[in-house]
Amino acid sequence: MNHPKHVLDGYKVLDFTQIVAGPTCTLMLAEMGAEVIKVELAPAGDSARVGPVVIDGRSGYFVQHNRGKKDLCIDAKTPEGLAILKQLVTKVDVLVENFAPGVIARLGLGYEVVSQLNPRIVMCSISAFGQSGPLAHEPGFDWVGAAYSGISSMGGEKDGPPMFPMVALGDVSTGAHAMGAICAALLYRERTGQGQYLDISLLDTYAHYHEASFQIYSLSKGAIVPTRSGAHSWYACPAGVFKGRERYLIIIAPLEQHWTKLCEAMGQPGLARDPRFTDNASRLHHLDELVTIIESWIRSQANDEAAIAILREHHVPVAPILSVPEALQHPHLRQRGTVRTVHDRILGDLEVPGFALRFSAFPQPLELQAPLLGEHNEEILTTWLGYSSEEVRELERKGILRSGPV
Repeated sequence: MNHPKHVLDGYKVLDFTQIVAGPTCTLMLAEMGAEVIKVELAPAGDSARVGPVVIDGRSGYFVQHNRGKKDLCIDAKTPEGLAILKQLVTKVDVLVENFAPGVIARLGLGYEVVSQLNPRIVMCSISAFGQSGPLAHEPGFDWVGAAYSGISSMGGEKDGPPMFPMVALGDVSTGAHAMGAICAALLYRERTGQGQYLDISLLDTYAHYHEASFQIYSLSKGAIVPTRSGAHSWYACPAGVFKGRERYLIIIAPLEQHWTKLCEAMGQPGLARDPRFTDNASRLHHLDELVTIIESWIRSQANDEAAIAILREHHVPVAPILSVPEALQHPHLRQRGTVRTVHDRILGDLEVPGFALRFSAFPQPLELQAPLLGEHNEEILTTWLGYSSEEVRELERKGILRSGPV
């Protein structure tokens, strides 16, 4: 018996996703060994193919999110195209889509149809606001979900406008949530033989980021209204961004054992017994004074690295705030593969985020390539569905299949 290449080796996925959230989900499935067929709608396919940076017609944005997938570019609105997709539904374990709610059904591939064709299939719809509810049919992107969830209200200076991090926190997390739900549904199917439908939304995912806000507001009967508080936590102190000599540092020491060690590290153990700072509530009340004390101590050291070294010696949670270039070169991120260099046949070597899930039975990441538009049309139709090469050529002549440059 051949050893599987990874934990999901043998599972087949039909992928109707675009941009980030959906492709993140199917990329993670591909990273775990699933065979993923990315369906791109003719003629242009996934609009991520023109995302930055584009070199020789090849998008680094697309490559990052679509490695390890086979590509079928098809006109799904034609009877022949829809018939091909329905045939593929019968061959797969999972179908993932992130169209707006209702679009996949109008294409003729809603769950009612799909589940009749393949009762064991796990179908996952990823959307901004979910398949039901007052917002379900509103257009939405990452930051829109962040706005509705209350997350956006938590970022920025206390008296300033809300601010967004310049990363796809919601999209990537929603893709990861969908991946987890799919794996759980496959486990359930292994036990019962039953497939099911999964409704995963960006807004639902974003709500999980409120690790404290919802319950604090609820249990305080509205007396405590969580909101943005700038560089420092609104409910834990000290916990935030401190200005050093050369850069900004994160220091997190609200727990008493860390607060005491921070005072000792600064050579001021008496601060831990100062009435202004004896407990978290007192420290929050005197936050400005405490920030001044900590920042003055940091700048009294030879450099920020010296301050960090002292804090580490005392087991105080601390980190320099790295830039993107610094993070890419950090030895810990490089050694663990958190930052990974991959090779693309057109772009050459590029650095991408590594696969975050680690499995002892499969310690090495898979080497994956991102597909060209319609690159695997013939392979998929001939090997999966038994079409002849001549039939594939005829579908290409009719424009039902498409391949080549975007």
